Amino acid sequence: MQLGEIERSLQDAGLSPRGAFHPAAGYGVPSLVPDTPARTVVLAGNAGPLMWRAFDATRAGRLMTLDEWSAQVLTELAARLGARAVFPFESPYLPFQRWAMRAEACHTSPLGLLIHPDYGLWHGYRGALLFAAAIELPPPERRASPCVSCADRPCLSACPAGAFDGKTYDVPACVRHLAGTPELACMDVGCLARHACPIGRDYRYAPAQARFHMQAFLRNHHPRGPA
Repeated sequence: MQLGEIERSLQDAGLSPRGAFHPAAGYGVPSLVPDTPARTVVLAGNAGPLMWRAFDATRAGRLMTLDEWSAQVLTELAARLGARAVFPFESPYLPFQRWAMRAEACHTSPLGLLIHPDYGLWHGYRGALLFAAAIELPPPERRASPCVSCADRPCLSACPAGAFDGKTYDVPACVRHLAGTPELACMDVGCLARHACPIGRDYRYAPAQARFHMQAFLRNHHPRGPA
């Protein structure tokens, strides 16, 4: 099987190919089955509107989380391609950020999120396909982090809750602000710290997607939701 075929299958399913790599010892990549190691990892996620459109169309008229949709789509795809699907939202948690930095030109940003030179902070990883074969891959793309040349770092001063200091993310402060402030801009357009980054603005989430992610975040961290 060739990488191009896998990537086309991901796109047909509504997901964006997010790079691939051949794992080495220490990368935390599980086996397909006992005694059958994974020799190729292909990451799947979102960068642009493709995933949101596919998910939104699928869930129309029924309750479905993005994790449920991702699991359904990638598990079915893995069965067709002879792979194993694994996910960042299942315990025990796998080192998806490390995999992403191996597969693509991604770097850790001051917010703790991975930043991409093209997509900025507006991208994500929904799962990975593990293959027993060592599929031929192009040379890995290596580009410097855009944060290196960003002297002002507006992302660190844009959060109204002061949740970011460049080293840690104060989740409780963020949650208190989201839950306690009516008509909050963060809930309408997404994280304001994320919006302050000048990279990848063409890939910003549409308002409906931004609200969906923010509401899901608040439900997970504050069951009662907004005050």
